[in-house]
Amino acid sequence: MARASAKHRQAPDALPSTPEPDAVASDAIDTSFLETLIGYNARRAALTIIGTFMERMAVYGVRPVDFSVLSVIAHNPGITSRQLCASLGLLPPNLVIILNQLEQRELLVRQPHPHDGRAIALSLSTQGQAMMAEAEATAYQLEIDATSALTDAQRVTLKRLLKLVYAPPEQATRKRRGTAPPRARTPEATDV
Repeated sequence: MARASAKHRQAPDALPSTPEPDAVASDAIDTSFLETLIGYNARRAALTIIGTFMERMAVYGVRPVDFSVLSVIAHNPGITSRQLCASLGLLPPNLVIILNQLEQRELLVRQPHPHDGRAIALSLSTQGQAMMAEAEATAYQLEIDATSALTDAQRVTLKRLLKLVYAPPEQATRKRRGTAPPRARTPEATDV
């Protein structure tokens, strides 16, 4: 303990000097390792798009999660809360809060489900449908603008590849879990 205390009592000029944060130019910061990570790149791209989303969607008063919920309901009138949670990966308590807020804004209508007496069918009100028609057009355009460095084909490819990460095909899921059926022995792969 005495040695550690003595180290901490050294004069400030004995400590190694580090540049002040402002002294390092931002173009000199090495993020090369982070840029090799899919998560880092996906997060940076998402933050760019979400920033633009927040600006342009302010007129509708919707956050990204609100927009997602409204869009799924708009395209699936009569959907249940359980189905909505499963499709968007939301926790039921969080969805309840969102649905209550949307209902208070008169964007959402809850009705008894026609086939399941225990469930409630969710649909957009006339006001909700009109707003979402405009909001979805705005969302489409903002993504075009935010990804202007990409061609249309590159946008399609990027969306397809990202979806493979969060919603992989069943075979890829089984393989990751170690339950994929054994591969057939092929001469090209095993005999060299």
